[in-house]
Amino acid sequence: PAGASGVAFKHAHSQDNPEADWGRHVQQAAQFALTALGQAFPQAAPFTFDNTRVIAVGISNGGGAVLRAAELEGDWLDAVVAGEPNVYVDGHGSRALYDYTTEAALLMPCALLDLPAESLPQPPLLEPLRPFWQARCASLKAAGVIEGADTAAQARSAHDRLRAAGWSEQALIAGTASAGFDLWRAVAVTYASAYGRHGIGEHPCGFAFSAQNPDFSPRPATDAERGSWWSDASGIPPGNGVGILDPKLAPPDLTLAGLQCLRGLYTGQEPAARAVQAGIGATRALPPRAGLPVLVVHGMDDGLVPEAFSSTPYLAAARAAGRQDVRYWQVRNAQHFDAFLGFPAYGARYAPLLPYVHAALDRVWAHLEGQGSLPADAVIEARGRGTGAVEAAQLPMP
Repeated sequence: PAGASGVAFKHAHSQDNPEADWGRHVQQAAQFALTALGQAFPQAAPFTFDNTRVIAVGISNGGGAVLRAAELEGDWLDAVVAGEPNVYVDGHGSRALYDYTTEAALLMPCALLDLPAESLPQPPLLEPLRPFWQARCASLKAAGVIEGADTAAQARSAHDRLRAAGWSEQALIAGTASAGFDLWRAVAVTYASAYGRHGIGEHPCGFAFSAQNPDFSPRPATDAERGSWWSDASGIPPGNGVGILDPKLAPPDLTLAGLQCLRGLYTGQEPAARAVQAGIGATRALPPRAGLPVLVVHGMDDGLVPEAFSSTPYLAAARAAGRQDVRYWQVRNAQHFDAFLGFPAYGARYAPLLPYVHAALDRVWAHLEGQGSLPADAVIEARGRGTGAVEAAQLPMP
């Protein structure tokens, strides 16, 4: 808009709440693929849903998207494979991403101080973060959120609160990365804007995006920075030269006030909060179409999209609706970010999830070819590589 400054992101500022239509977008992608195939191979055209097999497969948000596609009626889709899906259903212990993200953003930095430092993976480098996490404990105590006369007791109280809210110990440990890299706040800022359908300059907590000076003040982006935005962007600021502008930033706990505002959009009753809550409600998934083969794969150590809040409730809801063709592979010692396994501490501790998504796709394809039954539910005993090289024995296949 006229007079606006900073950087606009489609996810945050489209005013479209794209997540509500993920399933429809997957179907549109399949329709586009059929058209593109027809143009590429006109001698074999037309390609239609009747003569072309369509399997929807995705991970994380993509996993949630293909599960939303699974609920659409019609015979256009032959099977679904969803890895570590961000999916939200009614009941069965399911929690919306925005709910547990804002909870973790506030409590996890303090709670992690209750865990032995040697039990937490690095990076992020934990020692430089300790003073900030101690300040969070003191802030939460002053706000009456947690109890304790000293940092140790306050950290234990925050830890207990998260465990009572459904976080497993494995998810908390893996969540160290999201806490240390400020990912919880990044997700909450962007998703709050998307759910509430807020345009540039309209974020209810005042957040915005811009290139920044060392003191976090906004500045114009350089040509070099602008040139790197597409290739280096993760999709959610901060990163690739774009930072989060927080008008509530203040010592000693720099991000507390902004995070409290973001949390209030989930728990509050004012119009801005109701708009965000309505946006979240529009993302609820329904059971898949009857008879559609669905295989969900999730790491049991996932600290960004914990299976207890996503895949496990989805399976329960699907089974309660009589959908017996939904199967579930739970992978021990797998967390959310396979790319992090390049860090020695992560590779030693965690197994990759993606090989199991690929294996699930192979098994579902074979089932559709009449070469085997749909895979059964399984808890897979995968493990990290330790200090050595990757070996096949670390990745047993069901």
